Amino acid sequence: MADTEKTDIILIEDTDPGFCDEVASLPGGENIRKCFACGTCAAGCPVTNIDEEYNSRTLIRKIILGLREEVLKSPVIWFCVMCYRCYARCPQEVNFTDIMRVLRHLAIRNNYAPADMLASSDDVDRCAQLLRRDMIKERIEGRKQIIEEIKAKISGMHG
Repeated sequence: MADTEKTDIILIEDTDPGFCDEVASLPGGENIRKCFACGTCAAGCPVTNIDEEYNSRTLIRKIILGLREEVLKSPVIWFCVMCYRCYARCPQEVNFTDIMRVLRHLAIRNNYAPADMLASSDDVDRCAQLLRRDMIKERIEGRKQIIEEIKAKISGMHG
């Protein structure tokens, strides 16, 4: 093996063999074992298109391998925009969006994320949708002042 190749070594003591079972036992996680890593979910994902760190195939693989702590500590479980494109395209009916909800719930329940993280994530999603809507309106209606309104909304969130 060349020195430039990256290898990830997983030690058995770093795994939780019951993690996949736990995910599968919760509402939304039931079909996780049906995934055969075809990549259809990742190919249609808007988040995968902008962030190479986010990959649904990799996340499911880590769940199946029992990498509980690595998955639940990861910020990528909060990147999903809950659009259900992955589920609509999945030939195995693996509802990855709902699996993300399960992972978020487990992350909070097991103190890997702050208790208010769901609400914070919802606020970010609402802001992103407002921004998207306003930018589309600006393009369609040709309104230039909308950019200033968007900037004011964003700075209001940080102030």
